[in-house]
Amino acid sequence: MTSLSPLLKQATPVVVDHAAGSWIHGTDGRDYLDFTTGIGVTSTGHCHPRVVEAAREQCGKIIHAQYTTVMHQPLLQLTEKLGDVLPPKLDSVFYANSGSEAVESAVRLARMATGRPNIVVFQGGFHGRTVAAATLTTAGTRFSAGFSPLMGGVHMAPFPYAYRYGMDEASAVEFCLRELDYLFATRTAPSDTAAMLIEPALGDGGYLPTPPAFLQGLRERAQEHGILLIIDEVQAGCGRTGKFWGHDHAQVTPDILITAKGIASGFPISLMAAPTAVMEKAWPGSQGGTYGGNAVAAAAACATLDVIRDEELVENSRVRGEQLQEGLQQIAARHPAIGNVRGLGLMQGIEFTSADGTPDAKTAAAVQQETTRHELLTLTCGPLGNVIRLIPALVVSAEEIATGLERFEAAIAAVTES
Repeated sequence: MTSLSPLLKQATPVVVDHAAGSWIHGTDGRDYLDFTTGIGVTSTGHCHPRVVEAAREQCGKIIHAQYTTVMHQPLLQLTEKLGDVLPPKLDSVFYANSGSEAVESAVRLARMATGRPNIVVFQGGFHGRTVAAATLTTAGTRFSAGFSPLMGGVHMAPFPYAYRYGMDEASAVEFCLRELDYLFATRTAPSDTAAMLIEPALGDGGYLPTPPAFLQGLRERAQEHGILLIIDEVQAGCGRTGKFWGHDHAQVTPDILITAKGIASGFPISLMAAPTAVMEKAWPGSQGGTYGGNAVAAAAACATLDVIRDEELVENSRVRGEQLQEGLQQIAARHPAIGNVRGLGLMQGIEFTSADGTPDAKTAAAVQQETTRHELLTLTCGPLGNVIRLIPALVVSAEEIATGLERFEAAIAAVTES
């Protein structure tokens, strides 16, 4: 008898029968409000009718059309649609299957385009589990331990995690930019640095928005030294933060953009976008893959972009995100176990701390489990496991946010007041 790997631990005991919108209906007969969305993937909600129909129709035409062998219409259509949402100068796109693949493709391109070896990442970032992507990941040692040697040429700078440092945001930004300059003076000279890689809001690292002033500081240094700025929009992109791209909050433009997750409502597709002048510096044979740009996934991505536009889901993310954060701040005021609430749009993090201010992973884990008993699905994150992240679908309603807040507070009360 075969079974799943014992390392694949479920965050909840739920077995899905079917799902629609913000709701998962379990085989146990219970209805769960899903504030996990497959870790930010089902952006248009579960089984959005337009996405389902696009995938169903494409399955009847061709499922797999390897796109360096024959071209297919959904990929051409997707590439055209991306022109409406990508920063204008990012006019060349490479497709893969997962965020990790897109990350590795971006690093490879940056090294080839600049002729430089080194990459700077920021503490708490998550960029994937494949060898190079895991090397770039600093959201926890569990992602990179046990299979050394890792990829060389990666250097880490501090991230302006103001709450952890006990600073205000401006002071944290100033400190971290100063430390980045020190890194350039002591570890990787700018002339040896191909790229800086950062998320506009940390995902697994704790759902921390990257302060606009910090991204602006990175943009200035990249421009000054000829370093490419790679922004990892795998989790924060496609409306998740209340703007289409997470970096839009800082009004900066990346040199290379990576995205995946929410772009196809659950179908596996990722992409790397860059200016043609940069993309054409990639070496022959350095881009490709059997399943990249799959026809059904591309059709689903086209439908997803249409739904996000037609149903004004970026604006819904902003408005419902404000509602969610306001409610969470009120809950935090009533429950001392919560040390910090932060987030952008429908990407909210709740950090649990003990009375002395130290991280409280035990309470966070207990609350996450208790939310399932209250028919609300949540996840933890953060290097120390003391953050609960809430990731509703972009279609979430005001009533569903209110229900989620009620269930979340009930779970906290059950854990902390028992």
